[in-house]
Amino acid sequence: MPALVDLIEAGRSAKHHAPSRRAVVAPKIWSLAVEQLAEGRWSLLGLWGEPNTVHMALLDEVRDIGVISLQCLGGRYPSVGQRHPPALRLERAAADLFGLLPQGLPDTRRWLDHGHWGGSHPLATRPQPPASASSYRFLAADGDGLHQIPVGPVHAGIIEPGHFRFTASGETVVRLEERLGYVHKGIEGLMAGSPVDRAAGVAGRTSGDSTVAYSLAFARAVEAALGVEVPPRALWLRALMAEMERLANHLGDIGAICNDAAFALMHAHCGVLRERVLRASDAAFGHRLMRDCIVPGGVASNLREEGERAVRSVIAEIRQRFPRLIELYDNTASLQDRTVGTGRLKVELARQYAAGGYVGRASGRHFDARRSPGYPPYDELTFDVPVLEEGDVNARVWIRIREVEQSLSLVEQILQRLPGGAAARANVPSTNGPREGMALVEGFRGDIMAWLRIGEGGLVERCHLRDPSWFQWPLLEAAIEGNIVADFPLCNKSFNCSYSGHDL
Repeated sequence: MPALVDLIEAGRSAKHHAPSRRAVVAPKIWSLAVEQLAEGRWSLLGLWGEPNTVHMALLDEVRDIGVISLQCLGGRYPSVGQRHPPALRLERAAADLFGLLPQGLPDTRRWLDHGHWGGSHPLATRPQPPASASSYRFLAADGDGLHQIPVGPVHAGIIEPGHFRFTASGETVVRLEERLGYVHKGIEGLMAGSPVDRAAGVAGRTSGDSTVAYSLAFARAVEAALGVEVPPRALWLRALMAEMERLANHLGDIGAICNDAAFALMHAHCGVLRERVLRASDAAFGHRLMRDCIVPGGVASNLREEGERAVRSVIAEIRQRFPRLIELYDNTASLQDRTVGTGRLKVELARQYAAGGYVGRASGRHFDARRSPGYPPYDELTFDVPVLEEGDVNARVWIRIREVEQSLSLVEQILQRLPGGAAARANVPSTNGPREGMALVEGFRGDIMAWLRIGEGGLVERCHLRDPSWFQWPLLEAAIEGNIVADFPLCNKSFNCSYSGHDL
C-alpha cells in the first residue's frame, strides 16, 4: 500500500488544479484505504458526499492528510462503516443528504432525516419514502430485569435537543443509544452558491461556542484553495482569538462539570473567570464570541491598545485565581468520588475513532492540529500537549486544566511577539476554474475540518465542515456503560459534544 501522499499524487488528474491534495480513485484503491482504516494504520478525518460522489479525508501514520473521492455509479459505493465503525453515522448522514447508498452498511436507519424531509430538502437528490419520526427503532437489549429510560429530545434549561435511550439493570447502564439530528440547519446547503464572504459568515455560525475555530478553518481552506498569503499580524491575531475562545470554554466546562457533581462553588468561580474572558474579548475585538472577526485573507478587526490592556488584565487575574481553584478541585474528596473512575473511555477506542481534543488526550491520543500537521503561528510558539491515559471524567477535567495553563502562556507569548502594523486582510481573488482547499484547525473540543470547492466568480460550489463531535458522540455511548444512570450528566458534560456542530 503506498503512502497517502503517494496515493493522492498518483490519482490526481492533469486537469485537477486544486492544491487540496485530493484524488479521484478507483474502487480498488478506495477498498485499500478502508483496509488501512480497519487495521488501525490510518485515521478517518471525515466522510461526506455530493451527487454521485463520496469523499473521505484521511490521516496516515506519519500525519499526512489527504482526500480521496469515489464516483458512485447508481448512487452506490462500498461501505466504509462495514469495516470501520467510526464512519457509520457519517455514511448515514450522506445517505440522507444525497441519497448515496453504502453497500454493506450495518445500520441503514436515517440519521439527520427524521422522516419529514421527503424529497424537498435542498441537498436531497433522491425522493425519500415518507416515515414517521416515531418509527425510529432503537437497538434492542435483551436480559432479565432490564428496563428502558427515554431522555429528551427536549431537555431542561437551554441546551439543544437530543434523544438518549438508556437500557438499565437497576441503576446500572447496560446500553446507551443516542439519536441526534434535531438541530439540522442545512448549513452546507446555505453555503452552496454563496460568495466566499457570505459563506464565511455561515461557517462561523456552525457551532456558536466555536465561532473562532470554524471561521479559522473556513478561512484557511479558502486561502489554501486560492493561494492567499495572510499578513503576519493577522496570523498572530487569529491565534490570540483562538486561545481566548479556548480559555472561555475550558473555564466554563470545568465549572459546569463540578456543578453536575453538586459542587456549585467551583461553578461560580469558573463562571466569573469565563465572563472576564468574554468581556476582554469584547474589548479587544468588538464581540464577546469574536464572531465574524476572522475572515478569508486575514482579520476584520485590529487589536487596539485598550483591548490589549484588557487581555493582559484578565490573564493576570486568571493566573492569580486559577491555582487556588485547581487546589480546591483536587482536595475535595466528595468531588473526587464522583469524577475518578467515572465514564472511563478506553485508549483503544479513542485511537480507533481518532478522538480529538480533551476526549482523545484524556485517553492517550497525542494529537493536536496546532502541532501536527500544524499551522502558523503555532510553529513559532512554545506549548505542551497534555496527555493522560485514565480516560475518566477526572482525566478530562485535568486535560482542560492543563490546557488552560498552556493557553495562558500562549496568549502571553502572542502579545509579546505580535507583529506591528494595522490589521490587514489580503485580497481574495476570483477564480477562473474550480479550486479546492482543505484545512484542519484545533478548536477547544478538538480538530475541526473544512473542505471546499470554489467555482467561477468566487462562488462556493460545495463546502463540508466536520465537527470533532462526530467522533466523540459515539464514544460517550461506550464510556457510560457500566456506570449508574445518575452519573450520565457528569459524563455527558465531561465530553460536552456539540449538537449543532454535529447536526449541521
